[in-house]
Amino acid sequence: MEWIIAIVYILSLFYLFVFSLGQLHLTHIYLKKKKQVTPTPQSGFEPVVTIQLPVYNEKYVVERLIDAVVKIRYPREKLEIQILDDSTDETSGIIYQKLEWLQQFAYDIKHLRRETRKGFKAGALQEGLRSARGEFIVIFDSDFIPDQTFLQKTLPHFTDPAVGAVQTRWGHINKDYSLITQLQAFGLDAHFSIEQSARNTAGSFINFNGTCGVWRKRCIIDSGGWSSDTLTEDLDLSYRAQLKGWRFVYLEDVVTPGELPVVMPVIKLQQYRWNKGGAETARKLTAKVLRSNLSMRQKVHAFLHLFNSSVFVALFLAGLSSIPMLYIKHHHPAIQMLFNIGTVFLLGFLSVAFFYWTATRRFYGRPEKKFFLLFPAFLVISMGLSLHNGLAVIEGWLGIKTPFKRTPKFNIVKKRDPWLDNVYLNSNLSMITVLEGLLAVCFTFTVVRGFQINDTSLIIFHTMLALGFATVFMLSIKPWANA
Repeated sequence: MEWIIAIVYILSLFYLFVFSLGQLHLTHIYLKKKKQVTPTPQSGFEPVVTIQLPVYNEKYVVERLIDAVVKIRYPREKLEIQILDDSTDETSGIIYQKLEWLQQFAYDIKHLRRETRKGFKAGALQEGLRSARGEFIVIFDSDFIPDQTFLQKTLPHFTDPAVGAVQTRWGHINKDYSLITQLQAFGLDAHFSIEQSARNTAGSFINFNGTCGVWRKRCIIDSGGWSSDTLTEDLDLSYRAQLKGWRFVYLEDVVTPGELPVVMPVIKLQQYRWNKGGAETARKLTAKVLRSNLSMRQKVHAFLHLFNSSVFVALFLAGLSSIPMLYIKHHHPAIQMLFNIGTVFLLGFLSVAFFYWTATRRFYGRPEKKFFLLFPAFLVISMGLSLHNGLAVIEGWLGIKTPFKRTPKFNIVKKRDPWLDNVYLNSNLSMITVLEGLLAVCFTFTVVRGFQINDTSLIIFHTMLALGFATVFMLSIKPWANA
């Protein structure tokens, strides 16, 4: 049994080390990349565009979304707006009243309702696609506020007939609302600056991020259309399209701001969908990627991309197995040697630190203060989410199906904006949250025990795990306690 624990511990650390090297490589590519040049629009290139707004119970933000979309600068006769409304609450009435008022401006806006919510977001997008008159399809989720020049900055890239999709970078309208929103922005900014840019620069696969992007309609159809067999329909279609030979363009300098979740239960809901959906897509498409005629570098990048969420499984296993490792390594010299080797793999955190340092420098004039505040906190919260996200990944690998649960929107922008009365907030205490509380106690005891047996080799690791699980637990029960 001792050897099984030791092997799990070492392999988990090695897995994390490999992924950290992948992030280091992406950082290297990002630092070497040349500035992207937007092509000059061809004279008369103003194709018909359909903007799709998938909506489900969004009464707090749907009006804000419609107001932003109708302000987008484009010839009105060539712009169609589809509101794909699956709502079951007063959201539909809000939309109806808004469209009644907009009738005087002669917008081509269609309010599309389905009898059933079959296929969830993917089903709504596919249904809208059937009647869309646009050659290009733009998608905005309800928590985003597109800029008026969005189409002017994205459409010129489609003058290249090989381009199937263009993705813009997410911004954040409420980044400074709290530390928890700052940490989300910290992680997302690294993804959207380094990961997306570097993969795109290297000619590797990137993903449409579900919103704030443009698709060539023919690309969607050629790739098999939207599918609801994973929770990340965006990642799934992105890979199918690129396997078909379509090229994607990522625009780091074009920003579409959106709203970040402000409470932990909603963050967990979003993280669950992203991580489980990523694992489902990996299960579905990894073999096709490996059998394709892509280069070895492209296949490695694709593998690391598709299995990115699996780091939470490795992180949790490394943390859990490190508890008995604290004891058994003293009784087995060979296991002590394995433990020492595993410690070398912790150097991978330096690669991760450089990855996030580079992203922080991209967004802050003086990054030192922000980085040394946010990076340790980001690591701690990531460790605290390892159980929740790791279970989501395992479910995805095993093919366990669950319904698509959208992220509730709050319309929280300023620090004083309240959220306690949000009707979409589910404050039920889950078993996972209880387990996170127990793990916080367990790792706290392990820290104390490490001092008692005069072995501080894992004190920092166990302290971060204790703080992580305790923080996630407390933030998870806060809405429940205030209900």
